[in-house]
Amino acid sequence: QVQLVESGGGLVQAGGSLRLSCATSGGSFSTYAMGWFRQAPGKEREFVAAISRNGGSTDYEDSVKGRFTISRDNAKNTVYLQMNNLKPEDTAVYYCAADYLRPAVVAGSGSYWGQGTQVTVSS
Repeated sequence: QVQLVESGGGLVQAGGSLRLSCATSGGSFSTYAMGWFRQAPGKEREFVAAISRNGGSTDYEDSVKGRFTISRDNAKNTVYLQMNNLKPEDTAVYYCAADYLRPAVVAGSGSYWGQGTQVTVSS
C-alpha cells in the first residue's frame, strides 16, 4: 500500500515562501506521476501542479505559474512544491497525489492521496 505524507505547511506572511514535501513509502516512487492539489474552506479541491515520473514534464494551474515549482527526488522518494510570493488566496490545505498515469493525477483521480498540510498566508 502506497502512503503519502505531506509536511512543510505553516503560517507565512504575504510575499513569503514555503516548501512543501511529500514523502512516499510502500511503492516504487519512480513509477508514479505526482501532483499537488489544494482545498480552501468552502471550495472544491483544485489542481495546483503535477510532475512526470522522471521529472521531465510539469503542469501548473494558471494562478501559480511563475510562483510555484514542483520537483521530485526519486532517490529520496519525495516530491516538493516550492511556493514563492505567496498570496492570501493561496491559503488552503495542500494534498499530494500519486498515480501511474500523469493525466489521472492532473484530473484529480489519482490512486493515492496524502492527508494534507495546512498553508495559511496572512495579508
